[in-house]
Amino acid sequence: METLNIIGKILTLVGSLAVFLYGMKLMSDSLQKVAGDKMRAILGKMTGNRFSGILTGATVTTVIQSSSATTVMLVSFVNAGLLSLTGAIGVIMGANIGTTVTAWIVSLLGFKIKMEVIAIPILAFVLPLIFSKKMKRRSWGEFVVGFSILFLGLGFLKDAVPNMQEYPEILAFVSQFADMGVFSVLLFILVGTIFTVIIQSSSATMALTIVMCYNGLIPFDIAAAMVLGENIGTTITANVAAMVGNVSAKRAARAHTLFNVLGVFWMVLAFPYFLRLVDYVVINLEGKSAFTDVAAIPVGLSIFHSAFNILNTLVMVWFIKYYEKLVIKLVPYKDEDDEEFRLRHINFGLFSTPELDLVQAEKEISIFAKRTQKMFGFVPELLVKKKEKKYQKLLQRLRKYEDIMDRMEVEIAKYLTKVAEGNLSPKASKKIRCLLRVIDNLESIGDICYQMGKTIDSKNENKLWYAPEQRENIEKMFSLVHEALAHLAFTLEAPEKNFSMEKASDIERSINSLREDLRVLHLESIKNAEYSYETGISYNQMILLSERLGDYIFEVHLSLADLPRDEYLKDLQPKKPKPERADKHLSEAKTEILVEVGPEVKEKPDIKEDLIEELDEDGPDLTT
Repeated sequence: METLNIIGKILTLVGSLAVFLYGMKLMSDSLQKVAGDKMRAILGKMTGNRFSGILTGATVTTVIQSSSATTVMLVSFVNAGLLSLTGAIGVIMGANIGTTVTAWIVSLLGFKIKMEVIAIPILAFVLPLIFSKKMKRRSWGEFVVGFSILFLGLGFLKDAVPNMQEYPEILAFVSQFADMGVFSVLLFILVGTIFTVIIQSSSATMALTIVMCYNGLIPFDIAAAMVLGENIGTTITANVAAMVGNVSAKRAARAHTLFNVLGVFWMVLAFPYFLRLVDYVVINLEGKSAFTDVAAIPVGLSIFHSAFNILNTLVMVWFIKYYEKLVIKLVPYKDEDDEEFRLRHINFGLFSTPELDLVQAEKEISIFAKRTQKMFGFVPELLVKKKEKKYQKLLQRLRKYEDIMDRMEVEIAKYLTKVAEGNLSPKASKKIRCLLRVIDNLESIGDICYQMGKTIDSKNENKLWYAPEQRENIEKMFSLVHEALAHLAFTLEAPEKNFSMEKASDIERSINSLREDLRVLHLESIKNAEYSYETGISYNQMILLSERLGDYIFEVHLSLADLPRDEYLKDLQPKKPKPERADKHLSEAKTEILVEVGPEVKEKPDIKEDLIEELDEDGPDLTT
């Protein structure tokens, strides 16, 4: 019977913690729905300024009530190349300060006021909000519900944690490990770390620690040691999020761990002196000592938590550059793709004159073109790869690059839009219009490369095989496309110097001519049943998509020259004019053999055509 009673107590404790944790999650999720986009926008605009980073991290974490959510957002921004490692470390420091607000809410409202008594009546007032059709109102209602559940859980938690008078054997067991000096501190730092890793919320672990201390189960100094461990344990969330990210994201997560671990290290050295200082403040505020009076413990732990994180930030902020160097050594990049997400030249925090800003955009677009060239290089490789492991890795790289292309287009377009808000000269207006069209076409090239990869993967899944002459024809087409992409990358390195409309036209004409020849041969082969109908679909799709790649490459040159598109296409496309976008291009695949070309092309965010139309419309720009 005694065993069942103990099991019941443990389950009640875990259930109480679950209620508290659910309330905290509901609060955090609803606040992110209300303010998450704004918070993400604030993080996205961060620069390398360490102090603005700290302020931003503290603000965002205070608002959304979750350091884990902040660090996960942070990792995603670093992963996307929107935030430098230096800026990320500053935000991490600020997030550690922002998360201490939760402890103050629990201490002041959960222990000073009987919030659990009014938690249920509060829900009556938010009932209309919960069932509102407007998302924002419903989110605010969910926030209040989460707030009420949190304090109900805290009330359950206070009742569920055993009192030392009821279980003196527990107190005696804990006491064995509480009087061993530095070893005790290290032991309970480890306990706090493990608790936080298991619970996945430093706020919930902090609340549990306060309740255990308040009920006399552990002394104030041991509780403070557990708080230090919770600071280490909370870094696990960012590291989990970074596991699927690139090397920059992993470095940001490691920087979070390093910052917290080093902070705990120096605090262990100063631990007894720092606790006395905290207790001195508590005595002056509460008139009681946290070491002797349980009523002063919640405020004492909150002061310790806040003071440690603020002081740690003030000390460590001057060593951000060294942190950065250290995490780069700890997490070196292993292959060339690791660094591909980073925008190298564009900085959203610094705008000078439109002419100088556009130079940075041109450099970034040159990198964009080289990445499309590299992405296309995966396609011929994918066609001949035999080993499953290498094949899947290559397919994964192609998917990753398609995501890079989408992100680069959106971010460069945002940058150009921001530049366009300034006072522009006619030349700068023309250049912005030109560059917007260039990145639109470059991203479409990435879309087509990805479609080619999907076509090859579909062929392999269906166990289809190209005949030797089909492979030879595809390789001929790939060779011309590769030449077109190489010329494009060369052109965009220095458009004023390297631009050659004549060469671009010659390559495009060759691609169109080969495609027409292959079309005729393909129709003849279908009539003669030289290969299966399904193989014909896949083969025809590869030829068609290759020709579309050539079209988009050529349109980049037309954009650079600011020349009328239809005039050139009369010579280069003797048949019907082609649609504007990749998904429309694919609809043309209903050829004479009545074969509809397969997988969808993923739609991308449209470039603001109204911005293009507003800009000055006359004359060439980069080619003069």
